[in-house]
Amino acid sequence: MAEIGKIERPSLESFVGKRKLYCVPSVYPFEGASEDYQGLVDRFWDEVSRHLERIEAAGRIGKIFCEHVSSEGEGALAALAGVNSLALNVVRKKIEEGAVFIRTEDEEILGPFLDWGNCLQMVRTNEVFTEILEFYSQLSDRRLRFIGQVISTNLSEGEAGLLIMRDEDRMKLQLPEDIEIFLVVPPSYDDILRWLRARMRGKEDEGTDSH
Repeated sequence: MAEIGKIERPSLESFVGKRKLYCVPSVYPFEGASEDYQGLVDRFWDEVSRHLERIEAAGRIGKIFCEHVSSEGEGALAALAGVNSLALNVVRKKIEEGAVFIRTEDEEILGPFLDWGNCLQMVRTNEVFTEILEFYSQLSDRRLRFIGQVISTNLSEGEAGLLIMRDEDRMKLQLPEDIEIFLVVPPSYDDILRWLRARMRGKEDEGTDSH
């Protein structure tokens, strides 16, 4: 019997028969990264793999959705290998267990979206920044609508899907209420965020010292 005033978590088995989406935040290795960061990234994806094994008690992963991938089949795996080989290891394992990789992005949207995003990092004047931001925001909205539709259309009743996507974007997705969201956030994720914040502070300090 439940204790008064105590909220009990539903068991994973209670979600069987419902549409489920296991959401993993994108964590990327990058060229020239320090050994401590690379160690954190390795640990993150290892923890993700083990977390997914446990959470699949609610339903085995049948569909895989991944940001920045606009192809299917071997082409999708090749694209993912080019940007995140550690995520590829997790995805390939689930495919070997029977999951299907779904084309998640529309290349006609993704290409310009990434280009405008790169422009935002290089612009120097407020006027130009504001104009570029408007284009970027419009494409971001279109992209998120497309991804949300892909997930909603391809995730069948009772099926579980895996979504690998930046947290900032995933939180903006408009998904049907009948899709149960599971956040896969291993302990190393907080360590990675702290490392990245410290790195950004270091860059800001360098910029201040140069003036």
